[in-house]
Amino acid sequence: MSLADSDHDLIRAELGRDPTPEEAALFENLWSEHCAYRSSRPLLGAFDSEGEHVVVGPGDDAAVVSLPGSDDHWITLGIESHNHPSYVDPFDGAATGVGGIVRDTLSMGAYPIALTDSLYFGGFDREHTRYLLEGVVEGISHYGNCIGVPTVGGSVAFHEGYEGNPLVNVACVGLLPSDRLVTAVAQEPGNKLVLVGNATGRDGLGGASFASEDLAEDAETEDRPAVQVGDPYAEKRLIECNEALLDEDLLLSARDLGAAGLGGASSELVAKGDLGARIDLDRVHQREPNMSPLEILLAESQERMCYEVAPEDVERVRELAARFDLGCSVIGEVTDGNYVCTFPGEDGDDNLERETVVDVPAELLADGAPTNDLDSGDPVQPERDLPDADLGEAFEAVVASPSTASKRWVYRQYDHEVGLRTAVEPGDDAAVMAIRETETGDGNGVGLALSAGAVPNWTACAPYEGARAVALENATNLAAVGATPLAAVDCLNGGNPEKPAVYGGFKGIVDGLADMCRDLSVPVVGGNVSLYNDSVAGPIPPTPTLAMVGTREGYSAPGSALSGEGTLLLVGDAGGALGGSEYLATTGGSDRFPALPETPTPTLRAIADVADAEGTLAVHDVSDGGLAVALAEMVTDDAGLSAAVDDALALFDETPGRAVVETTDPESVTERFDGVADVVELGSADGSGRLELTVGDESLEYGVAEIRELRDVLAQGLD
Repeated sequence: MSLADSDHDLIRAELGRDPTPEEAALFENLWSEHCAYRSSRPLLGAFDSEGEHVVVGPGDDAAVVSLPGSDDHWITLGIESHNHPSYVDPFDGAATGVGGIVRDTLSMGAYPIALTDSLYFGGFDREHTRYLLEGVVEGISHYGNCIGVPTVGGSVAFHEGYEGNPLVNVACVGLLPSDRLVTAVAQEPGNKLVLVGNATGRDGLGGASFASEDLAEDAETEDRPAVQVGDPYAEKRLIECNEALLDEDLLLSARDLGAAGLGGASSELVAKGDLGARIDLDRVHQREPNMSPLEILLAESQERMCYEVAPEDVERVRELAARFDLGCSVIGEVTDGNYVCTFPGEDGDDNLERETVVDVPAELLADGAPTNDLDSGDPVQPERDLPDADLGEAFEAVVASPSTASKRWVYRQYDHEVGLRTAVEPGDDAAVMAIRETETGDGNGVGLALSAGAVPNWTACAPYEGARAVALENATNLAAVGATPLAAVDCLNGGNPEKPAVYGGFKGIVDGLADMCRDLSVPVVGGNVSLYNDSVAGPIPPTPTLAMVGTREGYSAPGSALSGEGTLLLVGDAGGALGGSEYLATTGGSDRFPALPETPTPTLRAIADVADAEGTLAVHDVSDGGLAVALAEMVTDDAGLSAAVDDALALFDETPGRAVVETTDPESVTERFDGVADVVELGSADGSGRLELTVGDESLEYGVAEIRELRDVLAQGLD
């Protein structure tokens, strides 16, 4: 990638001269789509980002949100993509995605307490897909397990549109005392800029510009130098060093080194404070000899932080970095002028012949990229064309589809118990973390619920409606564990925006996500955009990964597994269509997307109330695969069910905002939903360990071993 002619002309006009090679490369990376959001920025104003509990919204490394019921502790939320790197090098690409979002958390003064990963791959029947899946999961598990941050949730989906371009979206939640907040806004001229962490090498050069291009056919070999290489043990030391620096109140501002490396982090930090900097690039501690100024500026070597530190505190920062066996360089200082970088001249005399390789306004570099004015096309919803499918074959195909099947093979590789906070573990609708710092005298504290993911079948069928459904689905997951939504961050993934149909689909997911989050009164406090996810296989489906958090009183929540003793009720309104469903994906045909409730919040509040009711034994949301998958997932060795539905539409409809409730008090559940949403009695749970379904005048019956065999397709395909 090179600087576009129009950008070069604009920069030349602003500077009054041609940019130096180092300046041109900095502009190329910081004005790339990956860093500057040139195509998506005009759309992002659709999101509501303010709210009662929002402390820091979009624009910093991570968002900060206060916890209801606690005056002393806040949480951070952040999400990022590492899509192209994970195709080129699945292990390192995914691992460094985890490392990057954790450092975003550190830079706000928070300690990371939970991760979610949302993964999207091509057809599971392809050997290359399984290679990518194994590498990505191994990278996430290795890095997260080594640094001691539990991976507690997420999603895994398979769709042919990801064959040449998988997606790896990772979110992180952090916790901080409310008096410990640090931001990426430089404070005052004269303060020192200190680089702490690993030495700088040549890995990850041009990563930001690489992420702003379509993947080429030879990307796995030609683009490998653009992929960073992580060291989780250094990251763990950096986490603890960051805590020590915060304990002694030594940090005035902070920015982690991610996209565009040192050049990106340092210029953005001072630009946010309307300030400048003078940086001596040769002072950066390096692991490779003879690095050029350009390499030092743009290398995306991992496990590095840039701090603003008062001059009198620099020596103490050095001491703490040494305690944790981390490199530490005082690379320059904050100024009230331009962003200036120098390097020794050819004679090597540091005092006499320093060459100025960068001298530009920081604001122009960090925030001056013009937006793109792109055409968009409107997607068309299909008409109804339902297949005449055998019920038993369709049920088994849907339950055994890799997208709806058990993800146990994935999440069992993650240490989800490290830190001793995980009260509800992966495998249920949402994870719940115990925020014990908020406990009162009765020992009851805030339970923080997390849900993350998207459903590409939905957004491929209907971008706007599908994105609305993604937001509602994540909120329903929270309600199923008795939580009320608090805030969300998004990772908006799309193909090449220069194609009108692709940009139209991307616009649809932005508007759909924004509208439903507004309807739910959930502020979207930050996020990430990843475009140019195109390859020789074509563009990906528009994919709006949402990571949503909610709170509940206490940490215990009903599980989704049957107890075998209650009545089964389906609560919530059905949408009356099968568009975007796994049923149509496996059997063929088309349909319009299901209608979603106009006012979903009362239904979610009712589900959350019922989840905490004394007579409730289990709650499980209905989404991917419809009732067929929800009921199959609820059966255990010791608990089965007998249920009846009207027809295949009722069995496979995937309308979110609904849940199956096992209860010993069906009357109170029905009363709670009176005037709110439909309640349908499905049948009853028992101790049989069998699934017995009546669909119209047809019957299906499976033992738990048969269901497990159907649902374990990932483990079977990867063993």
